[in-house]
Amino acid sequence: LFRNKIMLKVRIIPTLLWKNVGLVKGVGFNSWRRVGPVLPAVKVYNSRDVDELILVDITASIEKNLPDIDSIVDFSVECSVPFTVGGGITELSQILALLHAGADKISINSSAYSNPNLIETAAKRFGAQCIVASIDVKKMDDGKYVCLSHSGTVITEKNPIEWAKELADLGAGEILLTSVDRDDLKDGGSIIWAETIKAIREISPETKFECLIPDFAGKWENLQRIIDVKPDIVSHNIETVRRLTAQVRIQAKYDRSMEVLKRLHEAGVRTKCGLMVGLGETEEEVL
Repeated sequence: LFRNKIMLKVRIIPTLLWKNVGLVKGVGFNSWRRVGPVLPAVKVYNSRDVDELILVDITASIEKNLPDIDSIVDFSVECSVPFTVGGGITELSQILALLHAGADKISINSSAYSNPNLIETAAKRFGAQCIVASIDVKKMDDGKYVCLSHSGTVITEKNPIEWAKELADLGAGEILLTSVDRDDLKDGGSIIWAETIKAIREISPETKFECLIPDFAGKWENLQRIIDVKPDIVSHNIETVRRLTAQVRIQAKYDRSMEVLKRLHEAGVRTKCGLMVGLGETEEEVL
């Protein structure tokens, strides 16, 4: 299937959404719910050797809050991968302070609409590789795509493609594109998995598939959707022992992961599972 094609390295870059004193998740940029403190999440992702890490303060622009420099210092100490910070950034002095605090890149979204010059001057002063232009996109009822600012609360007149080109011309080194419509899908992404497997099998029936899946928050109809398309291998990682699950896997539940593995086994699906060591577990807990 991939013969004579150039394969690009896939980078794993988790994004942490920071609201007030902790991390949150939502659906469609709404219905935010707390999922835990920031620092443990930074430590966990750092231990998993992700390629980069992004932290965005989702209320800073709405509430006109200044960047929390002291907190960024604390987070960056525990982060050994490139660290991107965004939220409420409106001035070059704030960018400089965040870089001194330990950030490697700066993500700018809302302020770019009212002051595009910020992207240009920041790229010239700190380098294009340091400036990430963030675009939140939503498909409207008429089928058109528009850009949203202020954490999805303000609809702009910008077309996503044209805006991305404009930001690149201004000097942004990277574009961080987020689909508001597909944010934290209720199906856990299972529909896309299933449709992708079916589509590739039509082109290349001999292609083998291994799916790395979440626990789907215990919504077993989503797991069944994966089982129904019969991938060759399904991988689900429990990551750590029961005692450390709440600390290492902020949203996960040990018993729920075990239920995933049980259901896969009962369905006759070949299954893989991963476990990290060196997090404080004992030999007895592992064995």
